[in-house]
Amino acid sequence: MEESQLLHFAEHRLQEVALLIMATVYTIRLIWLFRFKAGGDRQGRTGRFSTSPQKGALYSLANIAMPWAMESTRTNLVFWIQFALFHLGVTAAITLSFVIPYGPSLLNNGLVVLGFQAFIGAAFLIGCYRIYRRVSDKTMRAISTPDDYFSLCLLTVWFAFGVLAAPNDISGGEGILLTFFLLTAFFLIYVPFSKIGHYLYYPITRYYLGRSLGYRGVYPIQKSVKP
Repeated sequence: MEESQLLHFAEHRLQEVALLIMATVYTIRLIWLFRFKAGGDRQGRTGRFSTSPQKGALYSLANIAMPWAMESTRTNLVFWIQFALFHLGVTAAITLSFVIPYGPSLLNNGLVVLGFQAFIGAAFLIGCYRIYRRVSDKTMRAISTPDDYFSLCLLTVWFAFGVLAAPNDISGGEGILLTFFLLTAFFLIYVPFSKIGHYLYYPITRYYLGRSLGYRGVYPIQKSVKP
């Protein structure tokens, strides 16, 4: 069954325009951000001299993949696993939005489809749990904004349609694929203006934090040796 012009538009032109808008907003943000020069350390080097700002920066950037390096994730490994699966699901859903229009033959392999559905489905379940936690936990309710609820709920719905869209089958109608791509385009435009855009600043802040702590001899963290 051949796809309609509307679905073709949603898969191609709409996504291209949305990506262009997102890239433009991010470029403007980065140009503005890098207008401000980061301050240097005003004190002399302290602590261990076996490290350096460069080593500290690399360690800080890799920290996200090292749950043992922070107490919050070391003592609550389940939370880190949820975090990892959720973001892997986001990556899988974004990848799927490119595979369907530009590499659909990959989805002829049932294992590839199951792989996409497994990661995106896991993210969907975690999204449902996070919605429940944000609503039921008094502390989470106190720090949550309307954007938090809206972004999380819409992401979770997007995951649901991603699972259904993975087979790339329009024999039963185009509604699922069309909805998936409309949601994808919306997110591409909305994300730079929402709190989800924090990932743009993550590598920058981690770099400068690691560089500073490396200069002070703190990063990479050295395990204490018992006498």
